[in-house]
Amino acid sequence: MEPSSLIMLSILLGCMAATVPVFMCLFFTAVLGFAFFTDLPLLLLAQTLFRSMDKFALVVVLYFILCGNIMTAGTIVDKLIKVANTFVSWLPGGLGMAGVIGCGLFGAISGSTVATVVALGGFMIPALLDNGYPEGFTLGIMTTSPNLGVIIPPSISMILYSMISNVSLQGLFLTGFVPGIFIIVGTCIYTFFYCRRKPNLVRMPVPTAGELWAVFKEGFWSLMLPVIIFGGIFSGAFTANEAAVVACVYAFIVEIFIHKSMKLSHVKQVTVNSAVTSATLLIIVAGATCFGRYLTLTGIPERLTETVMAGIHSPIVFLLICNILLLIVGMFMDIISATLVLGPVFLPMVYAFNINPMHFGLLFTVNLAIGYCTPPMGVSLYITGAMANRDLIYVSKAVMPFLIIQLIVLGIMTYMPNMVLWLPRAFGFM
Repeated sequence: MEPSSLIMLSILLGCMAATVPVFMCLFFTAVLGFAFFTDLPLLLLAQTLFRSMDKFALVVVLYFILCGNIMTAGTIVDKLIKVANTFVSWLPGGLGMAGVIGCGLFGAISGSTVATVVALGGFMIPALLDNGYPEGFTLGIMTTSPNLGVIIPPSISMILYSMISNVSLQGLFLTGFVPGIFIIVGTCIYTFFYCRRKPNLVRMPVPTAGELWAVFKEGFWSLMLPVIIFGGIFSGAFTANEAAVVACVYAFIVEIFIHKSMKLSHVKQVTVNSAVTSATLLIIVAGATCFGRYLTLTGIPERLTETVMAGIHSPIVFLLICNILLLIVGMFMDIISATLVLGPVFLPMVYAFNINPMHFGLLFTVNLAIGYCTPPMGVSLYITGAMANRDLIYVSKAVMPFLIIQLIVLGIMTYMPNMVLWLPRAFGFM
């Protein structure tokens, strides 16, 4: 590695260690790199800064953020949880299973892990504790299950990966269903056997057909939201961008006129909050794009590819190293920055080893999603720890059984690519 590259890496890691915001770390490093290690004018960096936010693909991200905030402000989330709870709460650990399924349903609309942790964690953690579930189990399951928010489509990380790799977004979305379902099933099985040994846990009676029908009718409009999103996208009725807009309009109509849980006066507040969140996202995108532009112009990805190809000759070993590296990166860097910065670095190596870029995009997303729950910087650990007033060490221990399940699923997906690629092939996106 050249001295200039080592200097830039030291500056980036030093800024992160000093707890400078990630977008500032990336932008500051890019500015220094342009100023001292290239002959290019800083005006090029300014152009990159503005062009990074002028991309039509980002529209879908902004509208899915708005849709998630509408759900959180209204009662769609409550009704989704109620439906899941009614169908599985009579089983041992049923309330915990309902939380996992609820995370999957919410993730199928919001596309964000943090939004899923905040929306469902604040609701489910007190409910689980009140029904006698151990605190460690409760924090573990409600810290890791929200990872489904970025694994099950729509996923913000997948949208950004599609933007930099030019793979089909609809096809990439389809790859997320299989690992998402595997994680839900694996976590529910673990919950069943864990809670079966604890007879003192509160269990609901087996619901009658009439009760199931009543709950289904109550939650029908909420359940239709993911149906509209995925049905519209994969039937070709509208694009992913249009699906996000349709989802927002539908969510507003349901909350204001059907559930009547939101007043017209609340629309402004929800929209402004979503705009603030979107602006934060765009700042991160801008900083990461500037740093990525510096890497590209200095040829660092190509040099890394040559180095890796000289030392690694097997795609199996390459994927194993990538998984380990991305798990470590996920501990320190948010998924948006990591996708935009590391995606262009890894893609040349992915093509060199003849690995399907759509398959690698899924692995990229799952690895970084797991990073949300790994110490020392896993965001989900801090959110649920604050909810339960527990420290980082306690929450880190609590998540271990559930992280093992997700790592097993990751391993299966890594070396059995056809298991996740058959869906995109079936729909003609490959």
